[in-house]
Amino acid sequence: MNERIREILSWYTSENPGVRTNLARMLNHGRLAGTGKMVILPVDQGFEHGPARSFAPNPAGYDPRYHFQLAIEAGCNAYAAPLGFLEAGVSDYAGEIPLILKCNNHDLLNDERDPISAVTSGVSDALRLGCVAVGFTIYPGSAERTEIYQQLRELTEEAKDAGLAVVVWSYPRGSSLSKEGETAVDVVTYAAQIAAQLGADIIKVKLPGAKIELAEAQKVYQKYEIPIATLADRVRNVIQSAFNGRRIVIFSGGATAADEPFFEEVRAIRDGGGFGSIIGRNSFQRKKPDALKFLDTVMGIYEGSIK
Repeated sequence: MNERIREILSWYTSENPGVRTNLARMLNHGRLAGTGKMVILPVDQGFEHGPARSFAPNPAGYDPRYHFQLAIEAGCNAYAAPLGFLEAGVSDYAGEIPLILKCNNHDLLNDERDPISAVTSGVSDALRLGCVAVGFTIYPGSAERTEIYQQLRELTEEAKDAGLAVVVWSYPRGSSLSKEGETAVDVVTYAAQIAAQLGADIIKVKLPGAKIELAEAQKVYQKYEIPIATLADRVRNVIQSAFNGRRIVIFSGGATAADEPFFEEVRAIRDGGGFGSIIGRNSFQRKKPDALKFLDTVMGIYEGSIK
């Protein structure tokens, strides 16, 4: 194990050896092993957005085994999915890639303004499937947020007792926020802080925009001249909010986008001190040769072989 990975693990000394070992497994796996950077393939979109919206652009994605293959062949650090997708493919690929079980999910058949996800699996499932971590979505800004936080607290306690790492999708959403405010820089930094305070080992957030949503935050950003003009500046602000960079923060890939604008976002994550990306639709909605080429470029940017 190299010094960079030892340094990252030193930020988690309150965790037991099982949690730190599973963090190390992810950090030392795949193309980016040992760099301190991560690219994770998440495929919860079939539940979250619906199968046609998720998989019709590349019908191979309807088969759960396809996503295992893609994550393994691309050299991802880990693969994250809900219970059903993992169960349907894990026996064919056991031990080939670290797995993250997404333990709560939200569908769009009743897309309420203040969302709360259903708890769809748990620690016993993660252990049975050989996972290194559990994943959980929280919605800061939702009227249901306190119940969500309590659900996460219970899952976190059980998971860490079992030696599993905890990955938190922290997505601000709710009736108190404007749509643009969901990715406002002050709101995304707040979301990262909340996830860190709730005990997340790895935090997933969306890329922050230049908007400042909250009036009191606006005053602070202006008074202290906090730099947010560029995306790299805003990424740096998010990383700072996660215990001054002492928690792993990775950024969502979002909806399918053109290659070059996406690669520029990856460069901004890199330059802002981000730890990597968690890329779903931009990966699996492409035909496999195109997806592998795309992910190869992303990883090349993070490892420094591509400027």
